[in-house]
Amino acid sequence: MKLATLCYAVRDNKTLMLYRNKKENDYHEGKWNGLGGKLEQGETPEECAVREMKEETGLDVEKLHLKGMITFPMFDSVDDWYVFLFVIDEFSGELIDSPEGHLEWIDNDKLFDLNLWDGDRYFLPWLYQDKFFSAKFNYDKGRFIDYTVEFY
Repeated sequence: MKLATLCYAVRDNKTLMLYRNKKENDYHEGKWNGLGGKLEQGETPEECAVREMKEETGLDVEKLHLKGMITFPMFDSVDDWYVFLFVIDEFSGELIDSPEGHLEWIDNDKLFDLNLWDGDRYFLPWLYQDKFFSAKFNYDKGRFIDYTVEFY
């Protein structure tokens, strides 16, 4: 079981996205994703989100909002992933050349034009609702199967 964060920095009707194209053997290669990564020993989801944003973007998080949690059973055909999703609307600093891939501010109305994981097309709109969500997204060898969700 892996615990991770997925973060979406937003400003001026744009979302910061990462095109995964730099790491060898990257399961996400060729996809556009939010930012984030695995929790380290003793780290809270919030601490992980702040650390990962700094490492991957150079930005310092000033305020984050926990919007939901998604379970991805056997997502990579090895482990179940439990992912905490955050929206970050207050931050400072300048973008760096990310070690993960190409960073770009994408107009929100253009997000679905990107090469996303199929499941992302379902949960991205939930990030902008005033409800918390808990979802389960099923994939089989990288192919989206289905999902369930509860809103609170």
